Parts: sequence; structure tokens; C-alpha cells
Amino acid sequence: MAKNLEISILLDFYGSMLTDKQRDVVELYYNEDLSLAEIAAHSGITRQGVRDSIKRAEAQLTEYEERLHLAARFRDIQESLEEIIFQAKEIQDFNRRFGAHNEIFDRTQRIIQLANHIDEEE
Repeated sequence: MAKNLEISILLDFYGSMLTDKQRDVVELYYNEDLSLAEIAAHSGITRQGVRDSIKRAEAQLTEYEERLHLAARFRDIQESLEEIIFQAKEIQDFNRRFGAHNEIFDRTQRIIQLANHIDEEE
């Protein structure tokens, strides 16, 4: 995964654990795609101060993920939900070809609905 995307994801999970200033700087850099100079002017600190703040925040976010694994678990859940939906649709296709039992279709449809509902909550 690209580092920019990874840091943005970690910021979503752990951003509230950073200082307000660190979170703002990282959001501006990764999510708003501002340059160090633009962030420095916006924040009233030096370009080097912005860079140092970003590096410290990146290290903290990475450490939080190494300890808690929330982003990794989230990705695993997303992948599992996609697989559940895929398998339920495969069962529906198999059912259509070899019997078309309404109960099988209804239950697989419910599985798909539940998986989509969980996915929307994530």
C-alpha cells in the first residue's frame, strides 16, 4: 500500500491520539496535499517544524498500529466480507443452475444483506 494512503488510514484510526497540532499538520499534508511551505505558512511554524511534526506523528501512528492492529483488523474484516458476499453469490448461481430452491436463495440474499450492512458500518 502506498505510504500516503497508509498514513491517511492510520490517521483515521489513531488521529485522536495525536496532539491537535500534529493531527492538523498531518491532515493538511496527507489528506489536503499541501506542501511543507504551505502548511508552515498556514500553521505559523517553520517548514522544518512542519517536517519534524509530520515525522513524529508518522512514527506515533505506526507505533499505535504495531501495538493495536486496528487498521489491519479492519482490512481483514473488509476482505472477509467481500469473500462472504462472493461465496453467497456463487451459491445463488449454483442454486439457479441446479434446482432454484427459494429458501436457498432467500438465505443467501440475507447473508449478502448482513455483510453489506456490516460493511457500511465499518
